[in-house]
Amino acid sequence: MTLNWVNARARKWDDHGGVTVFVAVCVVALIGIIGVAVDGGGKMRATERADHVAGEAARAGGQALDPTAAISGESVIVKPQDAIAAAQTYLRSVGAAGTVNVSADGKTLTVHTTGTYATKFLPVVGIGSMPVTGHGSATLLHGVTAPE
Repeated sequence: MTLNWVNARARKWDDHGGVTVFVAVCVVALIGIIGVAVDGGGKMRATERADHVAGEAARAGGQALDPTAAISGESVIVKPQDAIAAAQTYLRSVGAAGTVNVSADGKTLTVHTTGTYATKFLPVVGIGSMPVTGHGSATLLHGVTAPE
């Protein structure tokens, strides 16, 4: 009788399979950490691209100078309608969406882009995409010389 009680007690405190549960929990946590790192890096790259696209769209719009004012030497400004159209054309050409604004003096264009980053790992927890925004501006300068 004593022998059966010892065997039953030994089986009750047996650790077989305990390491398997620990490893399974650690693997799930590690995959979660990797997923956050991958999707966090992906969103950061998408934000950098949105900023780059916004800056390039602002530069494209900055090329739409008002020839009458420039030729007469009056000032170097953009034609607002042409500048907005040029920036929007650039945004469409790269598959981006955004808004374009021209300052009241016609010397600064500001572009805000919007988009989404489709996540790779986070859909497991219900996050299929994250919003991404970008900002860029271009200012027309006239008569500025570079330092020697």
